Amino acid sequence: MNDEAIRQVLGLLYQEDTLRTLAALTLNGEPEDSGLGKEALRRALDRLERGGLAVRDDDGGWTVRRERFRELLHTTAKPAEPSSPEEKVLRSFLVDGRLRAIPTKRDKQLIVLDYIAQVFEPGVRYPEKEVDVALRAFHDDFAALRRYLVDEGMLSRENNVYWRSGGSVEP
Repeated sequence: MNDEAIRQVLGLLYQEDTLRTLAALTLNGEPEDSGLGKEALRRALDRLERGGLAVRDDDGGWTVRRERFRELLHTTAKPAEPSSPEEKVLRSFLVDGRLRAIPTKRDKQLIVLDYIAQVFEPGVRYPEKEVDVALRAFHDDFAALRRYLVDEGMLSRENNVYWRSGGSVEP
């Protein structure tokens, strides 16, 4: 199976008559419910059959071949790339860029804190309010995050001004 098969199925779904026929088959099991005339319905069913989306059963009726979508998905699915241990930790604690929870285990906490520290540019000084706004994007307990970052040496503080003093640096 190749890209041409995918294009063929997408083309069938784009065409009004084949889409209506497939929808009628899927919802009611009756292609006649598509509202098409006999000749247009016959052509649509022939195209759906050639595309692998519909098959004629032994009684002469038609059924949707849902497994065709799975076949196409497996054709295009790429194997999952191996994740580093750090990526696995981040994936388990971050959902849509926000922390589900602050990790309690120190090794996992360091990974998450290092990730968060990347928000702050090295050499730039930030007032406490800006730090709080940036950290609130990750977790509602931004004060705890700020304290952890300072305690682990990833942020330094003096007179309510913070700057990045640790963590990894992207090349």
